[in-house]
Amino acid sequence: MTAVGDGPELADRVLGGWLGRIAGNMLGKPVERGDVWTRERIDRYLRRADALPLTDYLPEPADDEDARLLRPEWRRCVRGRVHGSCRDDDVDYAILGLDLLETHGFGFSTEQVGDLWLLRLPYLQTFTAERAAYRNLTAGLKPPLTATYDNPYQEWIGALIRADVHGWTCPGLPRRAASLARRDAVLSHTGNGVYGAMFAAALISAAFTAPTLRHALDEALAVVPAGSRLARTVRRVISLHATRMSWEDTLATMTQETAGPGWIHTVPNVAVLTAGLLYGDGDFTRTIALTVRGGLDTDSNGATAGSVAGVLTGAAAIPPQWTEPLQDTVRSAVFGFDGARISDLARRTVRLAGAHGLRGEDGPDAGPAGAPPSTLPG
Repeated sequence: MTAVGDGPELADRVLGGWLGRIAGNMLGKPVERGDVWTRERIDRYLRRADALPLTDYLPEPADDEDARLLRPEWRRCVRGRVHGSCRDDDVDYAILGLDLLETHGFGFSTEQVGDLWLLRLPYLQTFTAERAAYRNLTAGLKPPLTATYDNPYQEWIGALIRADVHGWTCPGLPRRAASLARRDAVLSHTGNGVYGAMFAAALISAAFTAPTLRHALDEALAVVPAGSRLARTVRRVISLHATRMSWEDTLATMTQETAGPGWIHTVPNVAVLTAGLLYGDGDFTRTIALTVRGGLDTDSNGATAGSVAGVLTGAAAIPPQWTEPLQDTVRSAVFGFDGARISDLARRTVRLAGAHGLRGEDGPDAGPAGAPPSTLPG
């Protein structure tokens, strides 16, 4: 594993992660409804606008029918209309994770994650597993019951979208990043929902130092149980890519093999994410474009793919059509952070990464990232 440099290089790559997450989220936001915006429908939309290959934010809809099917936020997310980021939970949780680490440090408890949600996050800006956990917190339940009581969304994608900050603040320490993400995730998730968070945190951490994306994926796979559905799905996408199967055929195969759980479940979305990263081949634009075109939870997948790709390339190498419209400004429902500067969030993240010890070994002190508790069925 190669070392990530301190100072300007680390700062550029952390900023790349933040910018990539926000840009990827904005790209996928208008078509974030996987039961309607299938891969075929998204590409049909793009062909009608002469926007394939996709190299910028989504174009405006060609007619009223398409406009009706888009998310209502589309008017602030399509090309030519982006003036700072839209508010979205995929970005709110990155901000909340930063606040968590600044407030409680790397020794935070799962209970402190819940306390911070109640303090900083409006209930109506939570969804699925997070809303169930929030409701359970207000009823006086404690983890892990907050994740398991009356919560049918335990393996959905919510915990994965909260994981980035743990990767950004643990560059080159994937097991340590996964351990932090797990401690956060078990507030609201079990099983593959938690494994998705661990995988994402480790992948982003490994992207700082791994020589190739494939190496980073291998390091991320090492932190989750090998027999879990999530790990088997990632390995399957890797194997299809290795045969030189096309991106389209790989996703068609994975759609069949992961059918059933629904479009917000972690496992099928990790298949789309892994394919976007592999076929994007380190190119920022191609990575987020393919990931969003893959469908399902498009804004969440685009955000995570953008985070990984942004860390790999650094902020300076992200094409300006993605970053300039963001105007260094993020909208957020997290109390005290609306209108924050993206560059300031990145600087604060770098300070945490330095405090965590960039030169530390990712050894046993990282915690039992690969040994989940009994509440995490595979």
